[in-house]
Amino acid sequence: MSYDITLKDPVTHEIIEFDEPHQMKGGMYAIGGTTDAWLNVTYNYSNYYYAATEGDERFFGQLWYEEPKNLGIRGIYGKTGAESIRMLHDMICRIEPMPDEKCDDPDCKGYWKPTAKNAIKPLYQLIAMAQMRPDGIWDGD
Repeated sequence: MSYDITLKDPVTHEIIEFDEPHQMKGGMYAIGGTTDAWLNVTYNYSNYYYAATEGDERFFGQLWYEEPKNLGIRGIYGKTGAESIRMLHDMICRIEPMPDEKCDDPDCKGYWKPTAKNAIKPLYQLIAMAQMRPDGIWDGD
């Protein structure tokens, strides 16, 4: 499972395309890069995202099938790139290693490992996209 997060044009609602391909990689990625404002992020990091957004009303909302609650990273959906930059930065500042997180083994650095460091990297990538198109609207899943 993963989040497919895209930045869409506020008028056409199509995924924004950048002039040059970017090399941002998540769980899935395009070999050689893609011009789409898109990032796939593994759901393995969700515990970090929910913990980092707990108590922050900006991340509180309702998906089409649920009662209102903390949406974690999904809290940026529907927001502009400009609105999300501070939100994503705040998430980065709040992410801390989980109590059982041990990073002394070489496999700890693999993309799929749910570690604080791994959970933070996609947030920086989303900030970069938001800075490139602050008028774009986040969508995903």
